[in-house]
Amino acid sequence: VRTSAMFFFAMLVLSSLLASSSADNPLSKGWGDEIAWRSLDDGLAEAKESEKPLMLLIHKSWCGACKALKPQFADSSEIRKLSEHFIMVNVQDDEEPKDPKYSPDGSYIPRILFLGSNGEVKRNINNAANNPSYKYYYSDPHQITAMMNTAIQQLASAPKQEL
Repeated sequence: VRTSAMFFFAMLVLSSLLASSSADNPLSKGWGDEIAWRSLDDGLAEAKESEKPLMLLIHKSWCGACKALKPQFADSSEIRKLSEHFIMVNVQDDEEPKDPKYSPDGSYIPRILFLGSNGEVKRNINNAANNPSYKYYYSDPHQITAMMNTAIQQLASAPKQEL
């Protein structure tokens, strides 16, 4: 009886640890707990301070295309690796920013925008080659990583302004 009580206690502790590990990063919303997600306000401030570009993921909890992309995005080791070059922001439902600059060609979802460290949306970094009608829509991780690499090349080569 004592052995089964200890086993039960060990399983309870283990399940508690596993459950809390996915809740450690509530900003991930299932899009990759290992990514250092920020809120939009915090992300914009951090991008300005660090001079790193920002990647903004806009999605809805009820969206079928978002639900299809989410596990692929979360499971992509390449996205995870490339995310280290960005301030990563993930907004869902009512968190979507109202400013029209975040809907450069419509308010469809999901959409991914790349911003400079000054908060300016880089309209030329988009997925138009794969979807000219919805330039900021990405249907698979390969499209996303291609644009992440493009953003790194374009935004890292921009000269830094001195104060």
